[in-house]
Amino acid sequence: MRLGVLDVGSNTVHFLVVDAHPGAAPLPAYSHKAELRLAELLDGQGAISEAGVERLVGMIASSLRVAEDKGVVDILPFATSAVREAANGEEVLRRVAEETGVELRVLSGQDEARLTFLAVRRWFGWSSGRLLNLDIGGGSLEIACGLDEQPDAACSLPLGAGRLTARWLPGDVADPEQLRELRRHIRAEIATVVGEIARLGAPDHAVATSKTFKQLARMTGAAPADAGPYADRRLTRSNLAAWLPRLSAMTAAERARIPGVSEGRAKQLLAGALVADAAMDLFGLDELDVCPWALREGIILRRLDAMDGSADRRRPALTP
Repeated sequence: MRLGVLDVGSNTVHFLVVDAHPGAAPLPAYSHKAELRLAELLDGQGAISEAGVERLVGMIASSLRVAEDKGVVDILPFATSAVREAANGEEVLRRVAEETGVELRVLSGQDEARLTFLAVRRWFGWSSGRLLNLDIGGGSLEIACGLDEQPDAACSLPLGAGRLTARWLPGDVADPEQLRELRRHIRAEIATVVGEIARLGAPDHAVATSKTFKQLARMTGAAPADAGPYADRRLTRSNLAAWLPRLSAMTAAERARIPGVSEGRAKQLLAGALVADAAMDLFGLDELDVCPWALREGIILRRLDAMDGSADRRRPALTP
């Protein structure tokens, strides 16, 4: 069947059309997205601005037209931290429903961590043993660890690259004192969950998901996007640490010229790098494998699992 996943994230609103059926990997068929950066479109009270709401409604309406044109039979719409934490989040959901007919499901931070972990587990398989996954979004950092398809621990921290940039790094070039304060803030936040993860034991396989990690890996020498999803991509802490002083001294325009870094996310790259560096340090990770699947794939897989379960109940029991 052809599904559409409508992902209202803190940076990007992405409508992904996939061909999927139980027991097979979902295959992307068409992508329609816009970088709205909702995490940065907040007023002084923490509400998404009227301009932001109008842009969101317009993007969802255009996604519905894409769904019709591409033969999508069902849409899975969800929103993450930008809407979840906005002061006017309920009003935004109501406006979207009234003006487009789409009822967005707002995921909790732990939901995000669990669904992303499911996608990572399915991608790398059981041979990975105990998985630890890190995901840096626009509004939050998700951390999950476990041996099964459901993690034994799932955490969400307000350390998204967009959120931190808007609050701590408003200038075009980072102020050294603000940078030190941000570094301390990030490490203090991550330290609150290190013990919970450490109690599970050392991970057998440490993984990263999200556009931020993909761009950091590409910046430090990983294969480009056109090498395909099966190319091995890793981020090492040593390479990342070597880049941090350079990123700190760059303008957003200069960062945008780094191979693999998009213009829309260039301003956020430094904050994302600081979060990645702190997480790798505090969790004792020398390197991370970058997984091409993340939250959207996790939602698709969970939906396919539900469909497969219904089919199983209709099948006759096996007989010897």
